Formats: sequence, structure tokens, C-alpha cells
Amino acid sequence: MIPLPLQPDQVLKDALDFNRKITHGLLTLREVGNVEVGVTPKEAVYREDKLVLYRYKPTVDKPAKTPLLIVYALVNRPYMTDLQEDRSIVRNLLDHGEDVYLIDWGYPDGADRFLELDDYINRYIHHCVQYICKAHGLRRINLLGICQGGTFSLCYTALHTERVENLVTMVTPVDFHTSKNVLSDWARELDVDLLVDTVGNVPGELLNWSFLSLKPFRLTGQKYADMADILDDPDKLRNFLRMEKWIFDSPDQAGEAFRQFIKYFYQQNRLVTGGLEIGGREVSLKQVTIPVLNIYATEDHLVPPESSIALERHVGTRDYTAIPFPGGHIGIYVSARSQKEVPPAIAQWLQERSS
Repeated sequence: MIPLPLQPDQVLKDALDFNRKITHGLLTLREVGNVEVGVTPKEAVYREDKLVLYRYKPTVDKPAKTPLLIVYALVNRPYMTDLQEDRSIVRNLLDHGEDVYLIDWGYPDGADRFLELDDYINRYIHHCVQYICKAHGLRRINLLGICQGGTFSLCYTALHTERVENLVTMVTPVDFHTSKNVLSDWARELDVDLLVDTVGNVPGELLNWSFLSLKPFRLTGQKYADMADILDDPDKLRNFLRMEKWIFDSPDQAGEAFRQFIKYFYQQNRLVTGGLEIGGREVSLKQVTIPVLNIYATEDHLVPPESSIALERHVGTRDYTAIPFPGGHIGIYVSARSQKEVPPAIAQWLQERSS
């Protein structure tokens, strides 16, 4: 046993300081009140079932002629891309001249129990693309797919290449059977038929706690202990609470679509091994022949870099660019470094390929 160098006076002082921070923090929490997210002005331009398509107000006089549609994952809310004024991928894309649209999937309920991947990809995404094309008098638009939304965007592009001019993917899983992929290891052992047949729509809270369990000490304990150090700073506390709001704002998942996604992608890895069909049509990454920009996070614990990097080996385009971001799955949206690097890189890449 190695004795710990603890001094009674120091321990008492640390305990009193911690208690003081907590007491003062309760007063700060009252000052903070409700936190706002999704701060950039936008307009709902199309609705279908629970889905809402938003167009953000341009911030430059002459935005890009080809709009950019953001397709987010189903499991969390898309306002992570527009969390606050100084942490907004959306705002930075607008400031760099992009004309930005975003799909908000909404909150599925019992009426959505039997929605399939075909509905999300060939109906919802396709209808949004058609709306934007018609509104701008275009045949094709640009897509930015994030996480699971990137996987959906790859599938959509493979099936509707004529509708997509350029494709950007961020922290997007492609090869679901790479090593050191804890989430994939768990999903491959899941009896998804029993789960969906029993509960119908899969509770978002269940999935959220599964994600938190990937780093249980850091994500369910340590961060709340660290919060004591910012309780006397209203701005830092608001930032913390915005992130907490997003983390625990997890929609339920439509049962059949969840079943298919787990089976086809996590368990059978069909996106890279073949045999993937959506809406009765084969999906092959070789069908993605347009320019592709793939941005991945080097410290991502949800989508390991190897899972995203695999895209280059399977995609059909000759115009492929990969950008590693030195951070994690969340940091790529909200860190100060990401705000300076990621949106400008996307905008420049798109502008270089503008028709």
C-alpha cells in the first residue's frame, strides 16, 4: 500500500471550497434560467409527417447558387449544428457563402412504428431534395450528411446520383466491423427482433444511456464533478447546460427503421460487403461517382476513424478528399477549433467544385 499524501488541513479546505462553489452555483442557476439552442434565424419551408425542412437566412449578399442540405442522424436533435452563436457549424457555413437547408426529423410516435429506411431515404430525403431543386430551378444540390445522416446520404446518393452535385460526410460510419468499435460490438450482439417486437419504437432514452455507457466515468460522473468549477460563471454554465439539453433530448426511433439499420449495417455490414437493398433497389458505394469530401474525427469513440476512412476504398468517385479533425465526435461540431477549420474547409471545397 502506498500512502496517499493527504494533509488534513488541505482536505478540509478543499471540502469547504467545493461546498462554497455548490452554494454559489445554486444562485447562478437561478440567474441562468432556460437555455436557448438553435440560434440562427430560419424558416420552415416544407413539412411532411413529423419532418420539417428549414432554410436558414443567408448572411451574405450573394450566397452559393447550389444550396447545401444538411442531413442529421435520427437519434439526436440537429440543433447540435447550431448550438449557440459562437458554436454553430450552420452560422459559419452561412458566413462563408453557403445557402443552407436542414432536415429536422422531429419526434416519432406510434404512428411512425412501421416507417422503414426506404421511407427516410427514398421518400423524406428525396422529397426535400425535390423541393429545394424546384425552389432554386436546379437539377442537383449539395448534401452534407452527419453521423447516421451521412450513411443515409451515401445511400441516397447511390440511388439518386442525378440529384446530388457534391457530397460531404462528417463523422460517418461506413465500415461497421472495424476493430476497437465498442458500439458495433454491442449492436452485433443485440436481439433487435425481440427488442422491436416487444417495445415497438425504441426509446431514445435507452439509446442515449447506451452511448453514455461507452465512457461511463467521463460522461456520467466526472463532468458533473467538473461542473463545480464553472458554477460561478453564468456564460460557461449556459454552455454546459446547452450541451446537457442536447444530450438528453433524444427522440424515439421508428421501430422498423431501427431494426433494419441495426441488421443491415451494424450486424451484416452490407454497405461495404454488398447485398444492401433499400426500396427494392441495390445500394452500392461504387454508384457514388460524384465528388466526395469525408471529414472524420481522430478521437471519435462513437464512429472510430477506421470506420469512416474505409469510404475511400469503396466509393466510386475519382474526386475523393479526406480531412482528419483532431477531436472527438462532439468536438467536431462545437469546439473553438472546429469553428475555425471545418466550415471554411467545407465551403472552400464546395466552391472549388461549383458549376
